[in-house]
Amino acid sequence: MVTVGYTLMSEQAGPKQLVDYAVRAEAAGFDQLVISDHYYPWLDSQGHSPYAWSVLGAVAHATNRAELMSFVTCPIRRYHPAVVAQKASTIGALSDGRFTLGLGAGENLNEHVVGGWPHVQQRHEMFEEALQIIRPLLNGETLAFSGNHFDVPDAYLYDRPATPVPMAVAASGPSSAALAAEYADGIVATEPDPHIIELYDNAGGSGQPRFGQVAICYGPDEAECRKIVHDQFRWFGMGWKVNADLPGPDSFAAATQFVREDDVAEGIPCGPDVERHVEAFRQFVDAGFTHVAIVQVGGETQPMFLDWAREELLPRLRRL
Repeated sequence: MVTVGYTLMSEQAGPKQLVDYAVRAEAAGFDQLVISDHYYPWLDSQGHSPYAWSVLGAVAHATNRAELMSFVTCPIRRYHPAVVAQKASTIGALSDGRFTLGLGAGENLNEHVVGGWPHVQQRHEMFEEALQIIRPLLNGETLAFSGNHFDVPDAYLYDRPATPVPMAVAASGPSSAALAAEYADGIVATEPDPHIIELYDNAGGSGQPRFGQVAICYGPDEAECRKIVHDQFRWFGMGWKVNADLPGPDSFAAATQFVREDDVAEGIPCGPDVERHVEAFRQFVDAGFTHVAIVQVGGETQPMFLDWAREELLPRLRRL
């Protein structure tokens, strides 16, 4: 059975709201709660970006069943990888082992706040070193590490869950899929692309969890939903090669100024038709994903969406 997740979209809700939505989502029947880890929203119209790890601590305390996951954290600029390991183990302990650490190579949008954004080749080198630091620390080892980008004279995590926090790595091609297979316990992708899963399996990741994410906008008025996704999610179709390098919300606004409402609605199902939303979810299932988290676009629509998901969407997804 596919694990059905709910996305705590930190770019479109404040910290107290996110904790409230987490509690409501668990009560509605969602299996997993994943949270984005941003310093900025993609667009100013989204309006939020609290510190994800503070929210995760509160969510870990306020919930008791749902799995938790960072989706995803970049461990190369804003956070030193040794500190990421400490944060992850703390959330793992607070949640009684319900937490998975999702990691990715990051975006300029969030990481440049502490300095320059490295070239893509350097970022990937830094990311692999970060994985080499985080993995043994999560496993309870005492680590001494000296690399080209990071140094850890010695580190040990005193507070850890009974079972080491699992890691999942975001992948979009052969190199990142190979990193996920070598260092992590699962793979993360935001496109329902079976080729990524095949690359991961061939690199040695067969049998491990595959985490995906699908954006939808449920609401009784399809026209209103289309306006919401255009206002807040029109950046979604630009691809990660673009999204990773733009430096701020103003840049995303400029880059998407000619994106039409029809363009966005073509990729994100809008409106009240449950079957359209189920079909978007099904694409990930058919591609081989084991965990799929839903993004409901629109901060103010979350309570309505969670009520509808309990009554209509989740029963349909359980039958897939």
